[in-house]
Amino acid sequence: MTTESAPVPRAARATAVRRAATAIRPPRSGGEDATAPRPAARAPRRRAPAALVAADVLALGVAVAVVAPGVWPPAVVLVQAAVQLLLHAYRGLYRPGLSPSVLADLPALAWLAVVQWYVVAEAVTLDDPRDAVGWTVLGCAAVLQTLVGCGARAVVHRVRLWSAARSPRSALVVGEGPVADRVISVLQEHRRYGMRPVGRVAGPGTGAEEPPGRVALPVLSSVQDAGRAVVQNSVRHAVFTVAPETAPDGAELLSLFRQHGCQVWLITDQGAVTQVRATGRPDHVWGFAAQSLSAGSQRPLAHRVKRVMDAVLAGIALVVASPVLAACALAVRVSDGPGVIFHQERIGEHGRPFVLLKFRTLRPADAHESATRWNVSDDRRMSRVGRLLRRTSLDELPQLWNVVRGDMSLVGPRPERPYFVQQFSRIHPGYRARHRMPVGITGLAQVNGLRGDTSIEDRARFDNRYIDTWSLWQDLCVLARTAGSVFRLGGS
Repeated sequence: MTTESAPVPRAARATAVRRAATAIRPPRSGGEDATAPRPAARAPRRRAPAALVAADVLALGVAVAVVAPGVWPPAVVLVQAAVQLLLHAYRGLYRPGLSPSVLADLPALAWLAVVQWYVVAEAVTLDDPRDAVGWTVLGCAAVLQTLVGCGARAVVHRVRLWSAARSPRSALVVGEGPVADRVISVLQEHRRYGMRPVGRVAGPGTGAEEPPGRVALPVLSSVQDAGRAVVQNSVRHAVFTVAPETAPDGAELLSLFRQHGCQVWLITDQGAVTQVRATGRPDHVWGFAAQSLSAGSQRPLAHRVKRVMDAVLAGIALVVASPVLAACALAVRVSDGPGVIFHQERIGEHGRPFVLLKFRTLRPADAHESATRWNVSDDRRMSRVGRLLRRTSLDELPQLWNVVRGDMSLVGPRPERPYFVQQFSRIHPGYRARHRMPVGITGLAQVNGLRGDTSIEDRARFDNRYIDTWSLWQDLCVLARTAGSVFRLGGS
């Protein structure tokens, strides 16, 4: 692609080339590997959602002060504000976008304002009919709240775009071909999207001829190179120009970016996004379809409810099951000696490792056997107590503490050891995609009988089906089916 541009002095072009050549710096001295596993980076702080919340609260305050009846107690206004924020969060009005538009928000803001005022007015009327208000008052309040909210949101969007253009964050672009070339050009030309490309992840030999004055991007040909670039350039955005499922090493790159707290986007042709899960309202970057692929971007309120539900139910289960836990611990101690709890590294959401807790049913010969042996159900070293715990799944009760800590969920794909995650990811398509959601004590695969030494391909299929169709109701159904088959023979 070529663009019209003013002549650039030779010194400026040389400076641009030197900057491009040093954009991806070599690894630090002293033998430290920039791609070595390290704690996940904290995601960049997002100020836009907080500012949008403040704008909505301001709009509600103005509507209440001007239109709403003064007889309503302050508690009603607080409840109304909570209802407003919940409705807006559920509708996705606080999700960050690359091309925010007040006109696009207007229909949702108006409709939700009508619903909010009507629900609160009905509740107040039921509590005390003397506080009832007419339809005219409700309509005026909803209209005023919508207008003030749109004005305040317009200011927030303008300030955010100005701030993004002034201080764009480093970004990596994944892809090759004309679409990737054009996306890079758009991001370099239009700084208001808040991204400054510092590298391109593509195959060796990839690279388009840059127009005069345009900074040529270094090409990163491996996941390891991308990892170094993320660390050394403080990359905060990652842009896929093809779906991660179809890109070479796409799943590994997606996991890498998420581990380092990057905001991940899919920016590509309109016709190429049909195979990708929708993550919110339509967005665009200079006409290219844009979707957020970041963790938790889909139905964030429901995911927070899932986390709260997990913590509460797991905490209650720990208290209720404490006699059973004590009995199991005593049985393991008497039968197999010291070391009641077995600690093992597993892979959780987005490839993050954590330590899983279980009652010990078999003492492994060494750490290598623990990490690489697939099935121990027929091992003759297992005692009767260990065999009983495995067949009744009581050995997994300590994992309730993993749920309370946030390592796991009650329902989700079962976590596996790093060795087998690598093996299965190479052999079975879609296995790595299981880590899009928190891992769980039980899951859709387990309640369909895929426990123990069963097909990994089938498990991955059921796990991805669970993620694609996830809902809180589905979690409750899986928990109910699990409760009905706790003592079914066959360990997990």
